Amino acid sequence: MKAAFIKETGPPSVIEFSDLPTPSCSENQILIDVSAVSVNPVDTYIRNGANYWELPIPFIIGSDFAGTIRSVGSGVVDLKAGQRVWGTNQGLMGRQGTFAETIAVDQEWVYATPDDVADEDVAACALVGVTAHLGLFRDAKLADGETIFVNGGTGGVGSMVVQMAKASGAKVIATAGSDEKCELLKSKWGVDLAINYKTGAITEEVLEHSPDGVDVYWETVREPDFDNVVSILAERGRLVLMAGRDARPEFPVGPFYVKGCSLHGFVMFKATPKELQVAAHQINRWLSEKRIQAAISATYPLSDASKAHQLQEANTLEKAGTLAGKIVLKV
Repeated sequence: MKAAFIKETGPPSVIEFSDLPTPSCSENQILIDVSAVSVNPVDTYIRNGANYWELPIPFIIGSDFAGTIRSVGSGVVDLKAGQRVWGTNQGLMGRQGTFAETIAVDQEWVYATPDDVADEDVAACALVGVTAHLGLFRDAKLADGETIFVNGGTGGVGSMVVQMAKASGAKVIATAGSDEKCELLKSKWGVDLAINYKTGAITEEVLEHSPDGVDVYWETVREPDFDNVVSILAERGRLVLMAGRDARPEFPVGPFYVKGCSLHGFVMFKATPKELQVAAHQINRWLSEKRIQAAISATYPLSDASKAHQLQEANTLEKAGTLAGKIVLKV
């Protein structure tokens, strides 16, 4: 089978696209013919040498997938050959990745794809969707009628946070890096207030719109300005952090605890299978009902995995601003 893999960590140029043996599935695994995958920032960090865990060599890159079941192990229940499925949390914690024509995945990480949802769409929503769901509902416990501020509303995770928040009945304020992206937030995803973070006065505009502050603040940037963050938070506001592994910014402890605020930091790959199944079930329903949509910014063939990683890094690390959503690769 063809696969995109590395034999050593390094820049995108270390990605090879060539033949590897087709895997077989064990008793509790599912063998899947992949049709679409997507790129996440964490994929590029691992490829570049982030020492989170030991990698198998050769290591197939990628976390997300969508495809069709070829066969199932004897211990698999509820899923069968010929069924369309999707999943995430692969290529992590020492597991092999998904950028291949065929993959073997433990049944606990595989979810049925709704008949009316395309493989490309569900692949694009996989990791970013479960990340958004975990942060919004397991941790921040966002409720109908509350207000959330999303700092970076057109990115992979940010676009999912915005849409899920609206689907749950929240009021949404979000930032983006251009007037065009702000218009996208309002016209496509129904954001109540969109602010161009390059030209707008974020704190002033948020507090003018929501004088008592926001109930949830979702931070996607690597180096937050916590003085501004806390000034925007309402009493008992919840702050969600999902980026900035090496960041050490100052934190206004006094104003934060006097307001009774709470901070929630998390990574989706440490969630339990049950937690991800809950998120996946809701994502399937919202996708099928058209209440959330995949935000796909670029599409490539699997053979262009190196080019896709270059584009992701340019936006994640260099702030190129050329993506408004996910990169999807077709297999």
